[in-house]
Amino acid sequence: MPKISSDTLWDIAAAEVRSRENRTDEEDAEEDAHFTTQRTVFFMGSKAGGKTTILLRFLDRDEAAKPTLALEYTFGRRARGHNTPKDIAHLWELGGGISLSDLVQIPITADNISFLSVVLVLDLSKPNALWETMERLLDSARSQLEKVCASLQKTGESRFGKQRVPRVLHKDYPDRELINPFPVPLLIVGSKFDIFQDFDSEKRKVICKTLRFIAHFYGASLIFTSSKSEATMSKSRSFVNQLAFGTERPKSVSTDPSKPLAIPAGFDSLSQIGPPVTSDVDISTLHAKNPIDLWKKVFERVFPPENTKERKELKDPAKDPQYSEPLIDSIRAQKDQELEQYKREQAKSWKSLALDP
Repeated sequence: MPKISSDTLWDIAAAEVRSRENRTDEEDAEEDAHFTTQRTVFFMGSKAGGKTTILLRFLDRDEAAKPTLALEYTFGRRARGHNTPKDIAHLWELGGGISLSDLVQIPITADNISFLSVVLVLDLSKPNALWETMERLLDSARSQLEKVCASLQKTGESRFGKQRVPRVLHKDYPDRELINPFPVPLLIVGSKFDIFQDFDSEKRKVICKTLRFIAHFYGASLIFTSSKSEATMSKSRSFVNQLAFGTERPKSVSTDPSKPLAIPAGFDSLSQIGPPVTSDVDISTLHAKNPIDLWKKVFERVFPPENTKERKELKDPAKDPQYSEPLIDSIRAQKDQELEQYKREQAKSWKSLALDP
């Protein structure tokens, strides 16, 4: 067998690289059809806001939703066609609302950032906690995304694949120069629409316009859902399917505040949304630092944020009432008492020791 020189191997490798660079999108798609695609979807949002229900509906699992303990993982698979490999969707869900936001570093990594998307679920029935939940969680996720991108750029690694991170909107995207798109695809879900629809019409209008602005400002899609409405749950599944498996994005649009909103990214604009809803204050007197700050000030005049001093954030899930187990908790309390008693006895014994000088 003739010996192949190293120069020949390098020539072959260089030719392969040039060939890949010159391939058309159709040729790329044809090759991709023979390989498994893996994407990651990270669910976060309001505590007990319906994240698990949306996730189970997406996976077509007929089971009761249980409280999420800290951070949970599952996956879904889907075949693109007959005799083709099944694509895989890695699905992470963050529990505890904003109290466990530090855990975003686990699902957001250098290994999955090029095929990562985020689903933010906001409980429409609790508007006073809505802005802080949105702000804290998106800030935590963005901070981790920026750390990962900076780390990859610093080490010179290239794991971005075909998707740019942070993503860049196409030149025709509405208000492209005036918004601040989230680094990866983002879907904002307003849950519990069945409760929200009974709100005063003016309050509904404030919430709808504010969430439309937030979604547009971050280049996100926005939908409202209710676990009691099959139509809205089916629509949410379609949006999640697009993030998880790259299926065609839903294009139907609904902006009527009296109906569940459904606005795919790029289908809204600042001119359609209009200014913040204000009836008792002159916007120019609010001294906002930027557009997002202006909308926050107006929103919080209508829905004052919860008193953070009175709200106790539980970093330890074992102390969270939603995870209570009466029998286990009583045994734990007894052991805690025994431990405290033991500490006191040991402290007394040390004090009673007569130590030689």
